[in-house]
Amino acid sequence: MKRLKIIAVLVIAISIIVGLLLHNKSTMAAKSKNEKIDAYPVSISFVQNEKVTNNLELVGTITANNDVAIVSEAQGRVVKVLAQVGDYKSAGTVLFQLDDELKLEAYKTAEVAYLKSKKDYERYDTLYKGKSVTDAQYEQAKLTFQAAESQCILAKREYTDTKITTPISGIVSSRIVDVGNYVNKASVVANVVDISKLKVKLNVGEKDAFKLSTGDNVEISTDVYPGVVFNGKIASISAKADDAHTYPVEIVLANPKDHPLKSGMFGRVSFTSIRNNELLVIPREALVGSIKDAKVFTIQDGIAKLKNVLIGNAYENWLEIKGGLNPGDKIVVNGQNNLQDNDKVIETK
Repeated sequence: MKRLKIIAVLVIAISIIVGLLLHNKSTMAAKSKNEKIDAYPVSISFVQNEKVTNNLELVGTITANNDVAIVSEAQGRVVKVLAQVGDYKSAGTVLFQLDDELKLEAYKTAEVAYLKSKKDYERYDTLYKGKSVTDAQYEQAKLTFQAAESQCILAKREYTDTKITTPISGIVSSRIVDVGNYVNKASVVANVVDISKLKVKLNVGEKDAFKLSTGDNVEISTDVYPGVVFNGKIASISAKADDAHTYPVEIVLANPKDHPLKSGMFGRVSFTSIRNNELLVIPREALVGSIKDAKVFTIQDGIAKLKNVLIGNAYENWLEIKGGLNPGDKIVVNGQNNLQDNDKVIETK
């Protein structure tokens, strides 16, 4: 009997406790339903112009300002060689002399014929004005003179071409023929390079190509001269990409005498014109969504407004703004995960 009383007391106590717990739970649930968050705490920042660092360094090939294959415009046996590899030659200097004996005689004969036909034509011209010769005789003398003049010019050119000259000033980088060799027309006999100025040729990606402009300054360094920096300028940026979607860029620079460079060397190019640019930026943490579909929350009179923005380049902790925001706009950088458009916010530090 006593045991039954104890069990009954325990059951009554447990029932009272469970009842109290259920009552408290229903009270709290009802209270939470009636409560509504008036404003969300957020951290803010501002859209601002900032100097961002963009180091673009690429390796290119240093080439000669001008690289010309010397081609013979005549044929014949080489009788003189007037150039050695490594020699500096000015434009127009004779490098090779071909056997010109027959060409010289042909030129002399053509010149004699030309001078004779010229005198005949001048005499017939005087007689024609005095109406002492017929039209046919005058025309024949004129045509003979013109033909002789053409033959003389041709013979002189063939004689002159026996002297093979360089069209540019530069250094003889190779010599293919020697005394006694027979040269045909259009044969390459030597190579001359002008390295008083140099070019650096490289390719840049399509994204970087639009950051560069002709005339921009660049810095060039080489493994041959550690610590030495050469200054150059962008001479051209191709308007057409190659199959790899990169754009050929050509840079020009002077070849200093104290640290001379050679064609064919590698050069590291640093594009200083885009190293420190002042751009309109926002902190990365302000971004909502992806860069392709970028949005941010701006704050206007304590109200969060979700805005679409256009993102440019990314620079470490910054994102470049191409559109959608203005300098000084207030943006949310922390707490935006709980926000919806037009929610009230409280700014916190």
